[in-house]
Amino acid sequence: MTTVADLIAYFDELTPPELAESWDNVGLLIGRETATIQSMLTCLTLTPDVAAEAVKQNVDLVVSHHPILFRPVQQITTATVEGSMLLDLIESQIAVFSPHTRYDSAPSGINQQLAELLGLTHIEPLRPLEDQSVGPHSLAGAGRWGRLKTPVPFDEFVARVKELLNVPALSLSGASKEQIATVGIACGSAGEFLSDAARVGCDLFITGEARFHTAFEARELDIALLLAGHYQTERPAMELLAEKLQRKFPGVEVYSSQQEQDPFRWK
Repeated sequence: MTTVADLIAYFDELTPPELAESWDNVGLLIGRETATIQSMLTCLTLTPDVAAEAVKQNVDLVVSHHPILFRPVQQITTATVEGSMLLDLIESQIAVFSPHTRYDSAPSGINQQLAELLGLTHIEPLRPLEDQSVGPHSLAGAGRWGRLKTPVPFDEFVARVKELLNVPALSLSGASKEQIATVGIACGSAGEFLSDAARVGCDLFITGEARFHTAFEARELDIALLLAGHYQTERPAMELLAEKLQRKFPGVEVYSSQQEQDPFRWK
């Protein structure tokens, strides 16, 4: 018998709580730790469509990368879309757990997965974790950077990113580079890591999305900037997480949401 407490203990090992950013809202957000889990669903964002899927499939727990209840809530009623969704989940006794920045920065988390997918070597965090209570995790920390085995022409590497992440389109800015040898990565919306990537000498920094002024900053820092999409840089990791959870809890049915999709349409 697997309980919500068992899942929490596993995530505490896989994604140490100390890795969460101070502004984040992570962990068990809805539910009882004593509740039994027979099925669970993973998703990037818990939208009404995904919540309806969870209710229809009668799952016991949703692992949503992005937290719900991110800002203080004063009322939970059907007057709002979020309130209706929360009531549906609570009435269906569906627990919700959110790892978010813990999973981004974990030694085997999203940014590490992206760095390995793109073929980087000598991978290190862009912002190493200073809290040593997490233990001997040399890869614990925010973002990643590393080196390609051999330098690659810029256009060739951009095409590689587009193919590996299944990105319909890319936004490019910053300095013009003939070849790429050193790459920085931070999934989601992480333009604030651009200066960290420049500091360690990266030729290119990849994130999902960034603010307008970050594109100008890239020019000033003499680094290329590639925006690959928030959804595209994070959703695959939730599919891999479903597989990992299935191996860890073989008596529980685990799958990634089939209803979730990129909120942006590409033409």
